[in-house]
Amino acid sequence: MTSAVTPETAAAGAPEEAAPAMPRRHVLQAMSGLMAGMFVAILASTVVSNALPRIIADLHGSQSSYTWVVTAELLAMTATVPIWGKLSDLYDKKLLIQLSLSMFIVGSLVAGFSHSVGLLIVSRVVQGIGAGGLTALAQVVMASIIPPRELGRYSGIFGAVFAVGTVAGPLIGGVLVDTSWLGWRWCFFIGVPFALLAIVLLQLTLKLPTVRREVKIDYLGAVLIMSGVSALLLWVTLAGNNFDWASWQTAALVTAGVVLLGLAVLVESRVAEPMIPLDIFRNRTVALTTVASMLVGVAMFGGTVFLSQYFQISLGKTPTTAGLMSLPMILGLMLSTTIAGQIISARGKWKGFLVAGGIIMTAGMGLLSTIGADTSFGLLSVYMVVLGVGVGMLMQNLVLAAQNDVPASELGAATSVLSFFRSLGGAIGTSALGAVLAHRVAQEMEKGFGGAAASGGGGHSVPDLSTLPEPARHVVEQAYGIATGDIFLVGAPFAFLALIAVLFIKEKPLKTQSGMERLAEENAAAANAQPSPMH
Repeated sequence: MTSAVTPETAAAGAPEEAAPAMPRRHVLQAMSGLMAGMFVAILASTVVSNALPRIIADLHGSQSSYTWVVTAELLAMTATVPIWGKLSDLYDKKLLIQLSLSMFIVGSLVAGFSHSVGLLIVSRVVQGIGAGGLTALAQVVMASIIPPRELGRYSGIFGAVFAVGTVAGPLIGGVLVDTSWLGWRWCFFIGVPFALLAIVLLQLTLKLPTVRREVKIDYLGAVLIMSGVSALLLWVTLAGNNFDWASWQTAALVTAGVVLLGLAVLVESRVAEPMIPLDIFRNRTVALTTVASMLVGVAMFGGTVFLSQYFQISLGKTPTTAGLMSLPMILGLMLSTTIAGQIISARGKWKGFLVAGGIIMTAGMGLLSTIGADTSFGLLSVYMVVLGVGVGMLMQNLVLAAQNDVPASELGAATSVLSFFRSLGGAIGTSALGAVLAHRVAQEMEKGFGGAAASGGGGHSVPDLSTLPEPARHVVEQAYGIATGDIFLVGAPFAFLALIAVLFIKEKPLKTQSGMERLAEENAAAANAQPSPMH
């Protein structure tokens, strides 16, 4: 990527003045709007995840519909993260974050008024586009105003916002679903005022210099990447249920996916401004953190997104109780993120936390693979804390390692690449493990009902336990318990592979300058290196 030099500087051939470091008070003020925006995205995701079993049952959706309501947002977010990252090189970052929040509001309103699974999935795509902007831009802005060495000191704020959003979300969602005069539609409406507040706070508090340069957005690359990924996601979602794994449909979808992704790589290697700059992978740290982020996405999103369904269907809990049951994992994640961030800022060492996070996350996935319909909440709590601690040590510190090892002019590219592949891993994991879940549930129901799954509310629809007789209810609870344990078993090797990738990352000292300061120095050095114009 070329250095971001203003037109005036380029014309004068003079070095850009060094950007002053932002005082802590200004950093905290700027973070208020960013944190409000992140809170909106977290709240919307956690509120909906807990309400989904009721939503899908009310809209008469299938297990595949359940998966695609989650996957649609992840896929849209994945598709748009690199585009938002590119736009941040050309336009005002603050305006772009406000635009992404506006997209989120539109998607939330459409979702709240949905009367079919199809429209709900479309609204989730719109929400995902907005979430893509928040995901890409919030981390780029933070890296611009805070040095890598100091980021850990602010991780407590990130952890607190994440904890409040993730803890409050399921609880609020459960209460809304269980309250007859409100209902699940308010799970979508409730985030709108917070999004409006975030837009106002950003307008008042975030002050960033706008650096412009010529940027050509690679729309063809974006279309090819997402078309290829979508074809493969359709395959893993539908195979085994709608058609056999060994069938002409499998051959067609896999071939289409591989060909489209191959064309995407060809396009990305030739265009001036690729969606995913392939040369950035020459940086060993970026390459390894990208692989690890994708694997963490597969394991974490693919496994945990179905926990709420397990609590409600297999354990027979209400949405409100299911929300409370998710607290141990969230608390483990919050504590590990906060404590690790403080220690990293104090000592400047980060690799040990990545390795420990990989080990603990793999152990957590392995422990959760043993759960069933009769697992006690005490054991579940321990297993979820272990998983949360591991994920908390890994996710944010992978981004920190990559941002620390690239030039300031490539901060946006490195951050968006990691976000892209983590989201892609999440989408693949949710679809693939959702397909495994649906297939195992169907198998267990057929076994439990003696081949007459339809008589017990089986098949591929998500059952409403309140309508089932006791014998059928027991079969359904056992089926979902066994199937949920199986998806964690399938996800555990991905967590282990993330650990292997982390082991090969070389630890480098954390830089003590913010992205703005580093960029000003790089631009000044580039300007000084240019030959003086002849008069």
